Amino acid sequence: MNILITGAKGFVGKNLVENLKTIRDGKNRTRQLAVDEIYEYDIDTDPSLLQEYCHKADFVFNLAGVNRPQNQEEFMQGNFGFASTLLDTLKANQNTCPVMLSSSIQATLIGRYGESDYGKSKLAGEELFFDYSKETGASVLVYRFPNLFGKWCRPNYNSAVATFCNNIANDLPIQVNDRSTQLELLYIDDLVDEMLDALEGKPHRCNYNGLDPVATEDGRYCYAPITHKVTLGEIVDLLDSFKTQPKTLEMPEIPYNSFGKKLYSTYLSYLPKEAACFDLKMNVDDRGSFTELLKTANCGQFSVNISKPGITKGQHWHNTKWEFFIVVSGDALIQQRRITDDQVLEFRVSGDKIQAVHMLPGYTHNIINLSETKDLVTVMWANEQFDPNKPDTFFEKVEA
Repeated sequence: MNILITGAKGFVGKNLVENLKTIRDGKNRTRQLAVDEIYEYDIDTDPSLLQEYCHKADFVFNLAGVNRPQNQEEFMQGNFGFASTLLDTLKANQNTCPVMLSSSIQATLIGRYGESDYGKSKLAGEELFFDYSKETGASVLVYRFPNLFGKWCRPNYNSAVATFCNNIANDLPIQVNDRSTQLELLYIDDLVDEMLDALEGKPHRCNYNGLDPVATEDGRYCYAPITHKVTLGEIVDLLDSFKTQPKTLEMPEIPYNSFGKKLYSTYLSYLPKEAACFDLKMNVDDRGSFTELLKTANCGQFSVNISKPGITKGQHWHNTKWEFFIVVSGDALIQQRRITDDQVLEFRVSGDKIQAVHMLPGYTHNIINLSETKDLVTVMWANEQFDPNKPDTFFEKVEA
C-alpha cells in the first residue's frame, strides 16, 4: 500500500509517519497492513511531486491546513484551497482511493465557534470532500478533531496542553484565566490508532448531535472514540505533581488509558536534558548503601540496597509491612524466623537466577552477602511507604 500524507511535517503528520514506518519496516506486527511507500508532502515539498504521489497513492491522509495565519483570508486559502488542489489532482489521475480529511470540531459553528473563520474554512473543506465523493464514488473519511495533545506538539501555538507542558518542564510561567474551563482532548496515540484503523478499513463512523459524535455504522463523519474531558485546573495540578516527582519520588496514580498517564508521557517529552536526570539520596555507611527509588500513593515504594562483601543487613521484623527482596547481582542468603519460634527459613538466591522472596509479616529477616569480594545488589519493594512516625520495624536477630 502506498500512502500519501499531506501536512507530513505537522504534529499529527510526524506521529503518523513515524508509526507507519514501524509497520513498513517490520517493527510493528500488530496491524494487518502492508505499507510500501510513504509519500510525505508539506508546504516546502516540490509541487510537481503531488502529481506523482496522487497517481500512485492507495490512501490519502490530508492533514495539511492553516491554524495561525497572518490574516483571516489565509484560513480559506490554506484549509479549502489546497484541499481543492489535492482532489483535482486525484481526479486528473483517475485515482479514486480513500481520502481522509482532518477537520475540526469548530466546523460545527456551534456556540463559541459560531463566528470562527477557521471553522468556516474547515466546514467548506468538508463539503468539498463530500461533493468529491458524490462525483467520483471515492470513499471520504472526514474527522472533526477536538483539541489534540501529545509528543511533538508545538507549544505557544494552538495547544494549551503543549504550552503548559513545555513551560512547566522548563521552569517558565503559565497563565490560567479560569481553572474551571473544560477542554475535550484527544491524545495523539489514540488518534494514530484510529487512523491505522481507517487504513485497515475499520474507521469509527458517526453523525453529530451538536458537538457530540453519535456512533453509527453509516455515519457521514468519522471520529476517534477515546477522548478526555478535563479542566484547565486539573491539567495544571497534574503537571505540578509531575514536576515535583524527582523531589518527592512519589509517582501519581496513572491508571491504564487514563488522561493522567497520557499527560505524563506528554510532559516528559518536553523535559530539557538537565531535568531528564536527577540525583537520588543514597544512605551510605560502612555496610554499603540504601537508596529509595520510587514511591506510590497506594502501592508502596521501591528501593535498592547494596551490601558490601560479608555484610549482614536487616535483622528486624514488621507487624503489617511486607516486602519483596530481589537479588539482581551477587550471591546471598536470606533468612527468616517467625518471632514466636526457633525455626529458620533459608533462601539461597543469586543474580544469576533472579527470584523474588517474600519478607513475611511477623518474621524477623536478614540478607547476607556470601561473597568475600563482590557487592550484593538487591532491589526491594515494600507494600507501603516508610513512615518515620510509624516505622513498624523492630530489631531482632534471626539467629541468636
